[in-house]
Amino acid sequence: MAAEQPTMLSHGKLPWPRETLVIDTVSERTGHLVGVIEERTKEGGKVVSRQAFMRPEGGGIEWDVPLERIKRVTEADKA
Repeated sequence: MAAEQPTMLSHGKLPWPRETLVIDTVSERTGHLVGVIEERTKEGGKVVSRQAFMRPEGGGIEWDVPLERIKRVTEADKA
């Protein structure tokens, strides 16, 4: 079994502008996109994981979910 490579965390590129209203497609919680943290290998910079940080509408405690689980809220989602 190969040893795990050392990783580092850094700010990632936002898929939409900061404060965009997004929804977690698994939990169906909505919130404003605050940021993205990427975990990358130290050698080569390969992305291991990407986490989106969200804040509830109206404020509150932020939470994070895998970036691939969020999408921008549309009018259809609000109905």
